[in-house]
Amino acid sequence: MPKRCLLFLLALLPASAFADIQEFKLPNGLKVIVQEDHRSPVVVSQIWYKTGSIDEFNGTTGVAHVLEHMMFKGTKKVPAGQFSRLIAAAGGRENAFTGNDYTAYFQQLEKSKLPLAFRLEADRMANLQLSTGEFAKEIRVVMEERRSRTEDNPQAQVGEQFNTAAYQVHPYGRPVIGWMNDLEHMKVDDARAWYHRWYAPNNATLVVVGDVDPQQVLKLAKQYFGPIKPQLLPLRKPQSEPEQKGERRVTVKAPAKLPYLLMGYHVPALKDPDHDWEPFALEILAGVLDGNASARLNQNLVRRDQIAIDVSDSYDLIQRDRQSMFVVDGTPSEGRTVSDLEYALLDEIERIKEDGVTEQELQRVKAQVIAADVYQRDSMFYQAMQIGRLETTGLPWKFLKDYPARLQTVTPEQVQAVARKYLTGDNLTVAVLDPQPIDENKPKHKEVTHGHN
Repeated sequence: MPKRCLLFLLALLPASAFADIQEFKLPNGLKVIVQEDHRSPVVVSQIWYKTGSIDEFNGTTGVAHVLEHMMFKGTKKVPAGQFSRLIAAAGGRENAFTGNDYTAYFQQLEKSKLPLAFRLEADRMANLQLSTGEFAKEIRVVMEERRSRTEDNPQAQVGEQFNTAAYQVHPYGRPVIGWMNDLEHMKVDDARAWYHRWYAPNNATLVVVGDVDPQQVLKLAKQYFGPIKPQLLPLRKPQSEPEQKGERRVTVKAPAKLPYLLMGYHVPALKDPDHDWEPFALEILAGVLDGNASARLNQNLVRRDQIAIDVSDSYDLIQRDRQSMFVVDGTPSEGRTVSDLEYALLDEIERIKEDGVTEQELQRVKAQVIAADVYQRDSMFYQAMQIGRLETTGLPWKFLKDYPARLQTVTPEQVQAVARKYLTGDNLTVAVLDPQPIDENKPKHKEVTHGHN
């Protein structure tokens, strides 16, 4: 795509996308970040805690996610279940999510209801009641969630085994939902200890995007969160996965209709937004291989050669511990094997390593990635997500403004260079699903629909 088209796409960004973001810090350490977006009388409020599965100890995997569930189980002022009912009665929606690097809670409301969100979040930041009875009920919900989402899902099982093989030392290898054995033996005291260790204003970032006045938001934050005392946080020691010294393989045998292949390479995540170039080149490489119908994997392996039913890749340059994976996965077509697909995928990677990428491909991918960013920023919720995730992983929100320009600087030589450097046999982990006969009489676990992930 010509450069002028890229510039045109940047011009399409809503004014709010690059609007001034204001940042404040309360005396207790709570960071408050506000982005004005006056297109509709709505506000998104998110509170991000810098703690996730990466911080767990062996024997308590899943506790970050379990506590996320318990955060809806009440305080003295707001009994169990009342939080969600109050938000719903105000016409809003709310939920939460846990990842490797963070745990976050959000509400989307009509703008005049922002004080309600702040009052409820501040209350449970400081005054959560963790009862044995509520914990006993909720841990069963989490175990059922693990059964339905992982143990009844062959591809999810492959993903879990892939992570444990790829990360043999670093906690990114552990599942966010936790191992079943740890969940079965978890006690309310484990969740209580986690809450007291990490849930403090000086370990949190409050992000507000919407039809608001930043000074008013700051005033509300001082009113509701200001009285909460900071606490001494545990010392976080650096953790890094040792260099992989050879190819790793794992096979998962599980009842399934089709085989499945998942393969990946250790690659760096973003450390220094001003000077790093490899993460941006890896992002472009991911777009060259996958991204839309004209990308190489879909064009060559699905359409032309019909080796795969589907194939995709992924790379995330935002990680708290500055290490990531470049992952490719797919399902072979009928009559084709996992080995056929693996060979074809490796062949596509080798072609880039040997011949590089064309300027035309590069421009297409840059336009595509920037366009996706443009359209996503049209959402207040996504804007808040971007800010919260960057801040919680230790990257400045100011990176948002520089991101399109940084992508623009990537050259074909840099894309080829990262492929040659990182996409090597000794850095490769491969996980394969070997489908077993499906027992049609075996009862399925019901998908959990409680709403808090």
